[in-house]
Amino acid sequence: MRLMLDTCVIIDLLTDIDSLGKGAQDLIDDKENVLFASCESMRELVVHFNNKKLLSKRWKTSTDVLKFVEEELGIEFLPIRRDVGYAYSRLQMNEAGDHRDPSDHMIIAHAITARMPLLSSDHNFPFYRSQGLELIEY
Repeated sequence: MRLMLDTCVIIDLLTDIDSLGKGAQDLIDDKENVLFASCESMRELVVHFNNKKLLSKRWKTSTDVLKFVEEELGIEFLPIRRDVGYAYSRLQMNEAGDHRDPSDHMIIAHAITARMPLLSSDHNFPFYRSQGLELIEY
């Protein structure tokens, strides 16, 4: 199965793998699954590193973090093509839930467009199932 990982999953893999839970770890460890992330997650990881969060304690540069994610974790970053941008423009926001995070919305649009299930622990994401998001929560 092709599986898109939310940024929070990647951060958990980098900092506290036990927080993923057995189900999420099993999906990630299953060699039959091919792991992907949106380039939006790449941007978020760089921001996270530059803001001197946990990632800067282990890696010297944000480039080192990205290379580790790709080379050691085997996660491929997918480019954001125009069809993802159009899906993003059509996405109905969860205003009642006050979910206004544009990075989350881009990742959701990317998963919908790529027709991949999205693995995430974000409690705002179930709202987007009615718009085509296949979500695997942990």
